[in-house]
This record gives sequence, C-alpha cells and structure tokens, in this order.
Amino acid sequence: MQVPSSFDRSRGIILMYHRVAEDGPDPWSLCVSSRHFAEHLEVLRRFNRPMRLQDLVPMIHARRVPAGAAVVTFDDGYAATVETARSLLERHDVPATAFLTTGQIGHRREFWWDELERIFLQPGVLPDTLKLSLLGQTHEWSLEGTSKYTEQQARRHRDWRMPAEPPTARQYLYRLLWERLRPLSNEDRRSAMDALSEWVGGIRAARPSHRSLLPEEVERLAAGGLVEVGAHSVTHQLLPALPVEEQRTEVRFSKAAAEKFAGRPVLSFSYPYGDYTNETQAIVGSAGFNCACSTKPGPVLPKTNVFALPRLHVENWDGEAFLARLRAAPSAAECRNLPLHTRGSSARS
Repeated sequence: MQVPSSFDRSRGIILMYHRVAEDGPDPWSLCVSSRHFAEHLEVLRRFNRPMRLQDLVPMIHARRVPAGAAVVTFDDGYAATVETARSLLERHDVPATAFLTTGQIGHRREFWWDELERIFLQPGVLPDTLKLSLLGQTHEWSLEGTSKYTEQQARRHRDWRMPAEPPTARQYLYRLLWERLRPLSNEDRRSAMDALSEWVGGIRAARPSHRSLLPEEVERLAAGGLVEVGAHSVTHQLLPALPVEEQRTEVRFSKAAAEKFAGRPVLSFSYPYGDYTNETQAIVGSAGFNCACSTKPGPVLPKTNVFALPRLHVENWDGEAFLARLRAAPSAAECRNLPLHTRGSSARS
C-alpha cells in the first residue's frame, strides 16, 4: 500500500471504534473485523503519527497539533477490546483509549441496543403482535408476516443499516423502538427491555461477541499503559435530556468507577450518543476530566475545543478504503455544512 501524493497529513484525527469481532446484523456499523482492524493499524503506523489522547490534549492547548496525529478510541466497554483489539494494538504499537460505560462492567446482559438487535434482527420465531407500555401508554404493533424469521431472510437483510428504509416489519420495529427508548430514563428503558425480554421468553446472557468487560479485564486492559481507560457515563443515558444534578451524577460516578476498575487516574470522557450542551461540557470539566470526545466528524486543529473533540466513526472498511476515508475526512468548515443526521449528533455511540 503506497501513500497517495495528495494524502493530507496536516490535520489531526480521532478515530471512533466500538467492537472488533466477526459479526452478523450490525445496524449501526459498530463492528470491525479483526482483519480489517489490523489493516487500519498498519495504515496508521505507516502514514500517520499514532498517539495517546492524553498526549494530544496538551498539544491542542499549545496550538501545536502535529502533522498526521491520530488517536484510536473505543466506546462502550466491550470485552472484545481486550480479547482481540489489544493484541493487535500491541503488535502494531498503536496506543488507544477505551471509554467505559461503568454501570455495564461485569453485567450479564447486553447493552440495550444490542439486545434490541438480538430480538428483532436475529433469525427465530416471535409472537405475531407486540404490546408494550412506554411511559404509561400502551402501544401495539404487528410483525406483519415476519414473526417467523429464517436464516435466509436474516442473511438477505444483514447489510441493512440505520437510518435506511426498513425492508421488513422487523427492521421497522427495531428502528421505531430504538428511537423511542433512546431518550428514556435508565429505569424506564430497563423496564421496557425487561418487558421485551419476557415477550421473547426471558432474559438471555450476553453473547460472547457482545458482552461487556469484566472488572478484572479492565485492570488487564489498563496494565502497561498502552490503553488508556476513559469514562462514558454510568448508564449510557442521553445526558442533555437529564436534569443537571443527574448529569453530574452520571459523569462523576463514572469517573470514580473507571478509576477504581483501572487502578489509575481517568482524565478522558466520551459523551453517550455524542450529545452534549455547554452545560454538559462544564459538568465534565468540573468533574476533573481534561477532555471529552463527541461523535461529530472533523479534524483536530490547534483551536479545537478539548471538551468537544471531533471523531471519525470507523466502519468495517478494508485498509484501502480506510486510507481513502482518512483522505476524504471533511474539514471543520465542511462539517458545519453537513446535514444534521451525518454529523454524528444522532449517532449510536
């Protein structure tokens, strides 16, 4: 692989990953295969300057972001970060930051969006009708002939991605429920997910490919310093939708828990879903963090706000496509002109 003559290394970039695994339905493009992740790391090692997020922050303050600076980050706290990603990071000598949803560490259930995918997008048989109470109001939906979902049908639609038009009632219900559950409180959302789990026969343990880190795995992940541990809230709620005191609780408690798991100070934060307000930024700063990542795309420049760091959401591209995406990464001015749904303000992270 040769670097193109037009390759722009003058701007820094922060990359956002979630899981490194071989996977099936992936409506939010959260999964990158181990082969492709290794190719990404090769690209970064050859054509960029990989560095730790905590090394980049003082460079931004000094208004001296080095050419080709690249930071690898992982959101949520999937066990795949230890099982697969870390060995590849070590092999290529590329540091990373893993942002933990601390309330999920050691939890036997999957993240709610993964559980929703498992219910509706995996092959199997569901009841013909779903009745679900949300915020005291009962809703009813029909699966419209897709209550029986075969392996062949699941394979046919496995490339469906949000927010594209749903090909069947299953994808429609997945999208509708994701949109309705996302802004709920943790308690209301958990109640709804419990009801959905009972509707399909009971709560199931997390799939190996989707499980969260165990406390001892966080400690192992942080050992040696190659992977910095950051915080991603306690319950992965939409912070701007919460009262100020609840935002403070989510931010401060996640910092304390992440530090306990990692056994070292935690200074980096990542906003759940990438959403924040000026007030949220202030809460993160006052909690003792020195930077926070969003999901809005764009370059890292000397004038970038360290509490609104942009990131590029990385999909399951091969090495050539990954390099092309780095070349095509929009400038800050171009990002301001993107449609809202492509800026990352509604991205799943």
